[in-house]
Amino acid sequence: MKIKDITDHIEQLAPLHYAQNFDNVGLLVGESNTPVTGVLITLDCLETVIDEAIVRNCNLIVTFHPIIFSGLKHLKPTDYVRRAVLKAIKNNIAIYATHTALDMAHGGVSYRMAHEMGLQNVKTLVPEKSVIKKLQIHVPRENVDELREALFSCGAGQLGNYTDCSFVLDGKGTFMGNDHSNPSRGQKNKRETVQEAVLEVTFLSHQESSVLQAMWENHPYEEVSYSVETLENEYSKIGLGAVGNLENPMSSNDFLKFTKTVFKSGVVRSSLSRKRDIQKVALLGGSGSFAIKNAISCGADAYITADLKYHDFFQGEDLLLCDVGHYESEQFTKNLLQEHISEKFSSFAILCAQTQTNPVNYT
Repeated sequence: MKIKDITDHIEQLAPLHYAQNFDNVGLLVGESNTPVTGVLITLDCLETVIDEAIVRNCNLIVTFHPIIFSGLKHLKPTDYVRRAVLKAIKNNIAIYATHTALDMAHGGVSYRMAHEMGLQNVKTLVPEKSVIKKLQIHVPRENVDELREALFSCGAGQLGNYTDCSFVLDGKGTFMGNDHSNPSRGQKNKRETVQEAVLEVTFLSHQESSVLQAMWENHPYEEVSYSVETLENEYSKIGLGAVGNLENPMSSNDFLKFTKTVFKSGVVRSSLSRKRDIQKVALLGGSGSFAIKNAISCGADAYITADLKYHDFFQGEDLLLCDVGHYESEQFTKNLLQEHISEKFSSFAILCAQTQTNPVNYT
């Protein structure tokens, strides 16, 4: 088994295509064709984590936060980033980061928070827009079924909880090939009229290359008439945050105690408690102040996130804001990745790092 086998499986859960533009995700150190001896999963890839990988015979570290975030102009061991990268290179250890690709994934970071809270009917808090594309193809009527099945087989035609979605409109098409053409219907230099159909399917933007490849390989024409359009629709299976319901309402005080226990937080910073009970809860792992308005608009009673500033708490007039800490909000990511990888590679060592990487201390 090679590194690429592991990372390809991770990207089925968290396609790198949806990572934020500022991010640095994917294979940061190492070569994708290197055989794997073991996988160590961590939230932060520090030098001490590299040491643990060496001891536990793991030559692939899957980290949530990328250790290389901005450009490195030298590799002298002058800070914690360069020391970790140098030690990884010297010991032939690869580093792969998921970060905002996993934040955006359905079933990703915030969904795992909701799972740990025992929330029900969980949905995406901030669905992503413009990730659905529509392919429209002109094809001879007798070839529609074969082409459609080929497109379905590579992921086209999926909408939320539905698959095999398409639309077909019958009509007539005309064309005339020149001396250099090789028409599959009719003859060169003669106008042909063919019973055609317009076949439409939707797909997600990260699938575009495979969908178009399937179209070209399964279309009978030498030249294919097609168009691709980006739709403005929100897509609930990709986006940031999550929102769901507690099985039973809790008072604000009980909810804060419960939250502190679940996230093992040294302290939970919160806005002034509301009078009514808490049942609908929004969550977003990491720095989530930008989504307070989304939590309010969806009717959440509480919003759990991290890195809230002083003035952010003034927005807690209509809901209980809870800052559980950055590390604390994302800590379950290790378990999520371990379970996902182990599901496919059940006979291989997929280990969670034991090294403590939280830089924040509570006294």
